Amino acid sequence: MSLTDRSQGAAGAPATPPAGGRRRGATVADIVRAVTSGPLPVRVTGYDGSSIGPADVGITLSIRSERGLSYLLTAPGDLGLARAYVSGDLGLEGVHPGDPYEALRVLAGLRMRPPALTEGLALVRELGWERLLPPPAPPQEARPRWKRVVDGLRHSRTRDSSAISHHYDVSNAFYEKVLGPSMTYTCAVYRSSDDTLEQAQANKYDLVAGKLALRPGMRLLDVGCGWGGMVRHAAREYGVKALGVTLSREQAQWAQAAIEREGLSELAQVRHLDYRDAPREQFDAVSSIGLTEHIGVRNYPAYFGFLRDRLRPGGRLVNHCITRADNRAPHRSGAFIDRYVFPDGELAGPGRVISEIHDAGLEVHHEENLRQHYALTLAAWCRNLVRNWDFCVAEVGAGTARVWGLYMAGSRLAFERNGIQLHQVVATRNGPDGVNGYPLRPDWLP
Repeated sequence: MSLTDRSQGAAGAPATPPAGGRRRGATVADIVRAVTSGPLPVRVTGYDGSSIGPADVGITLSIRSERGLSYLLTAPGDLGLARAYVSGDLGLEGVHPGDPYEALRVLAGLRMRPPALTEGLALVRELGWERLLPPPAPPQEARPRWKRVVDGLRHSRTRDSSAISHHYDVSNAFYEKVLGPSMTYTCAVYRSSDDTLEQAQANKYDLVAGKLALRPGMRLLDVGCGWGGMVRHAAREYGVKALGVTLSREQAQWAQAAIEREGLSELAQVRHLDYRDAPREQFDAVSSIGLTEHIGVRNYPAYFGFLRDRLRPGGRLVNHCITRADNRAPHRSGAFIDRYVFPDGELAGPGRVISEIHDAGLEVHHEENLRQHYALTLAAWCRNLVRNWDFCVAEVGAGTARVWGLYMAGSRLAFERNGIQLHQVVATRNGPDGVNGYPLRPDWLP
């Protein structure tokens, strides 16, 4: 039986054939019906004029070209969807590309199913085998993991440098529009949902500073410092002598210019360095805000050992990182995140992170989960991207801008639904006989 003769089933509203008469071969609507089950939560339209799904849901997924269909068929799942969307061959109508959150929320209800063998063969015959030849990936896509060996082994210095550059060396002007004046690309802390993004980022830096017990004259090392937000905040607000290191050359250049612009050169400095090349000396405090995600889980012992060695006895560490919601989830990210956002990024559960900190010879005193705060942060970044969409497209191109809207909206949904979390852990390097100077109760709380 031809797919074009199949009964309507439960995939949604009846498929609409192309205008102009008789259908020839399988339509886009036929294909959608073949690979989904249950009612469709969105309207799907095809370049061939066919459509399927309810017409009154407000969200339409538009497959605009044969290339877009080939992306979907040759890389089922989030990678094919991402390729088609980033290239412009798949549209999400009813949402802004800078914040497709509502479409992703609705699409989460889409139930996929593999077609039966006979069904699949019939589909391929009607489509033509050439439709199963993968089109070239969009230029925003990183190489697959197996091809990255030319950059070195996973989490080697050269490969880490390439991965960091892929994500962070996009355009400082683009990041200024998306992140706002603080240029802070990590979870903010909201005392109230009414806080502005800038207030919430200042709250985060104050929280970290309080957990580290920063005082004038202390020395802080901030690894993976980004655009120097923590370094500048610690120097400006707490009189701390702060050193930040980042693998992104563009971040380091922007941060050092900001330090000079703000008159903080006597206290603050940002260097373009791998954290493993940071000065081999001891600091009063160490902060790691958003770096652990890039380290690789198998490298946690060496990483936390490095941070321990950079602390004087009695010094404090704050490790702030995204985690899985539990310790059983796979460490590696999905295909979209790995190819378009964080090449080689890995996440562990909070228990694994805390255990590794303990096993490195540090004593953990406090941890908290800021999951809901990151959802609010991402919503604010998406609003900034929408507000500055034309500038951002002119700066980095429509494809890259779509990557960021998709990534941030999808991450917001994952944080809201407890798919991922954000944990801050406070630990000390103890001196002889367990002495660490840590108070009986947290000294950063009122």
